[in-house]
Amino acid sequence: MHVYGLIGNPVGHSLSPPMHEAAYRELDMDARYVTFEPAPDDVARALAGAAALGIDGLNVTIPFKQDVLEHVDPDDLAARIGAVNTVDFSTSPPRGYNTDAAGVRRAFEHHGVPLAGAEAVVVGAGGAGRAVAITLAEACEAVHVANRTVERAAELAADVRAGDPDATVTAGGLDTLGDRVPAADLLVNATSVGMEEDATPVPAALLHADLAVLDAVYSPIETRLLRTAAEAGATTIDGAWMLLFQGVAAFERWTGRDAPVGAMNDALRSRL
Repeated sequence: MHVYGLIGNPVGHSLSPPMHEAAYRELDMDARYVTFEPAPDDVARALAGAAALGIDGLNVTIPFKQDVLEHVDPDDLAARIGAVNTVDFSTSPPRGYNTDAAGVRRAFEHHGVPLAGAEAVVVGAGGAGRAVAITLAEACEAVHVANRTVERAAELAADVRAGDPDATVTAGGLDTLGDRVPAADLLVNATSVGMEEDATPVPAALLHADLAVLDAVYSPIETRLLRTAAEAGATTIDGAWMLLFQGVAAFERWTGRDAPVGAMNDALRSRL
């Protein structure tokens, strides 16, 4: 039997187990997906234990995404993002990846939204914003990072340019949204705004029909940002698509097989 899983603290809320288990059933695989909740300072022992037990792969979530970097061989993308969310134990040391980038890219592709030549606005400069900005900077014509703290947005933009000198990346405060969003092709909310309250980080008046809007928030599945974007005629992409495709990328990385996207999506959305 192949064993895959998730380490984090806490992990009880995770939607990864039903999503991956659905894939194993669909493909008739002898595999299981389990969760582990080590203490916050025990990530090194947890990874060593997983390797010793013959676990094939692990997903990584809060608070371990940055700590895991020190204990794996990260690929270039994970190193640039500064976080690992997928570990492959088929090598020694284990290899670390960040599939959040694939989640962003494939979510747009699934909805027929082209990235090449697009101008994108990313709201938020935290961990999710970093993965989104790096991904879009590689594929789009230009990216603007808007964040409540301007200095943090500027630091992220500088980091993206340092890793990709050809990228066009600018930064500013939330007050720059008024200039940037009306001319943008893509908009991504990489903040938690809209999760705990019925709020949006982007004023509805700025949204337009030529925009594709991805909200990384998936609970609730329809945020105020997505509702107002739909009312403006924009293409809307809920956060569950990003969650799905990062899981799909991890599955394909571990198994070398095409993921049963439909089965994984059905399992995911049945829990939302």
